[in-house]
Amino acid sequence: MQDDVVKEGSAVLRKLRDYYLLMKFTLSFTVVFSCVISYLLVPEVRFDLVSVLLLFVGGMLVTGSANAINQVVEKDTDALMRRTSLRPVAAGRMGADEAWTFAAVTGILGIFLLGWWFNTTTAVISMFSLFLYGFIYTPLKKVHSIAVLVGAIPGALPCLIGWVAGADALTPGGWILFSLQFVWQFPHFWAIAWVSYNDYSRAGFKLLPSSGGPTKHAAVQAILYSVILVPIGLLPFVTGMSGKMSLYVVLIANLFMVWQCIRLFREMDVKAARRVMFSSYIYLPVVLLALYADKM
Repeated sequence: MQDDVVKEGSAVLRKLRDYYLLMKFTLSFTVVFSCVISYLLVPEVRFDLVSVLLLFVGGMLVTGSANAINQVVEKDTDALMRRTSLRPVAAGRMGADEAWTFAAVTGILGIFLLGWWFNTTTAVISMFSLFLYGFIYTPLKKVHSIAVLVGAIPGALPCLIGWVAGADALTPGGWILFSLQFVWQFPHFWAIAWVSYNDYSRAGFKLLPSSGGPTKHAAVQAILYSVILVPIGLLPFVTGMSGKMSLYVVLIANLFMVWQCIRLFREMDVKAARRVMFSSYIYLPVVLLALYADKM
């Protein structure tokens, strides 16, 4: 009897872990983090725990739904790549129907929650982001490298969603944060695609800007977009969203990203690409938290 209870408990834990992997919890958390900070950056918004928690939960549900759709659509290619082969649908631990059900339930609940507690515009943008990521960007990855451009839109929309949730309008501050996260994604994605080039090529994904793979052209593109980040990073200060403290932090972070991309161009290896990748992971929370600290 005790053994049966232990087995049932283990089975439940394994199932919960599979749902954790299905929604890509760590990635979803990072996405929703930018949404919540963008919400808190709205001048009229003051910290309210209930609203922050509901925005976080709603955002996690919508993002988790999009990631579940991604894994169902890519189950065969996920199985080919070492990095993704143990995902629940790709590994056969979860059926496609179960994953689709999870995606439908979480997506509907998340969109409803955001619309009910915040406003209709927040819900509509969230629904558009979910559709664009799950049904346009995901299949496009095997067709053309323009998928990175398309995927950068839902990747940056959480900033706009958070801002609109607080401001109840599509005002300039939201578009500035959207632009910052939109442009940031290009060196970020290309660095990941560089590091995982062999895996992605095996699966048929076309994510680098050059058809020749990790080339000088790809490195130049990464430099170009990291340079574009510099003037965009000045906009919060210029428009009065933030003060001098965050201006200096954002400027240093932007120049650091440019330098890492230049190093990639000079060294042209996976080690340099990995530096760009990890620098981009650090960049976003540093910049967003600096902007929020300035508001406080």
